[in-house]
Amino acid sequence: MTATISLTRTAEVPDRSPSAGLRLSLAPAGAAPPLLDGAWWPRSRDLQAELPALTAALDPLWGRITRVTVNPTHWPAIARKVPVAGHVVHVGWFLAEQDPHELLLLSYRVGRWNLLVVPPQTDPDSAAWLMAAASDPHGTSSGSRLMEEAALVRTPTEADLAVEAVWNSEGGHEARDMTGVQGPTP
Repeated sequence: MTATISLTRTAEVPDRSPSAGLRLSLAPAGAAPPLLDGAWWPRSRDLQAELPALTAALDPLWGRITRVTVNPTHWPAIARKVPVAGHVVHVGWFLAEQDPHELLLLSYRVGRWNLLVVPPQTDPDSAAWLMAAASDPHGTSSGSRLMEEAALVRTPTEADLAVEAVWNSEGGHEARDMTGVQGPTP
C-alpha cells in the first residue's frame, strides 16, 4: 500500500551519477544523546529511490535498519516496503506525531535515530549550516526548530542584498566632487 500526498512541486531532476555521494552528517558519539543524531540531505523527495543509499551507509554503523518513519507532509509518495541491499525496510508515516522535517530510523540491534531531512532544493550554504547544527553533539533543537533558525539566518542576508541593491542604484555613496578641485574655503 502506498500513501500519496498531493503537493505542489517544482520539477526535480535527481543527480544519480556515481560521483553524486550521499549527503549525510552524523553527530559524534557523546555522553548525552542529542535531540537529533545528524542530518540527511536527499537529492529528491522520492523516498523509495533515496532510502537505499541512506540505509546502505548506516547499516554498518548502526546495525541493519529495519524500519523508517516519516511525516508525509514533504514526501509525495510513501511505499510501505523498500528493498534495500538484500533486505526490506518497512516504512511508516505519522502526520501529527512526527516532526515533518525529521526521519526516524530503527534497528533491531542498536536502537533508534532521528535525522533532520534537509529539503533537496536547499541552497548549499544553508544546507551546510543545517547539517552542522543537526550534528552538534550538544544540540537541543528539533528538525522544525532548525529549519526556522535557518530561515532567520538566511533572511538578513536576503534583506541585506535588497538594501545593498537600492544603495547601489542610488549611487552607493554620498555625493562628492568628482573634479578633484576644491572651491574656495570660507
